[in-house]
Amino acid sequence: MIEIEVQNETHQTEVRLKFLVVPRIGEGIRLIEPNGQWASYDVLDVWYQKAEFGDVWIPYMHVRQTPAEKDYGAVLRPDVDVYPVETR
Repeated sequence: MIEIEVQNETHQTEVRLKFLVVPRIGEGIRLIEPNGQWASYDVLDVWYQKAEFGDVWIPYMHVRQTPAEKDYGAVLRPDVDVYPVETR
């Protein structure tokens, strides 16, 4: 098990969770919301920092809740035509 500090940009929280593998940037993960329900999150960034002891590197990651189907937000989505082009 790998303990990872997860920094949640949606709720501005930090928690340490255990994973079997370190998720990659762009992958989706499921996390429990503060209200107790499960929600989908996108991994935005993964980085490692050297621990204060020994030659150990500790993983960290930023996540943000997956936007709704029609929410374009700051995420570029190739499957959605953000700026429709009018054809004449």
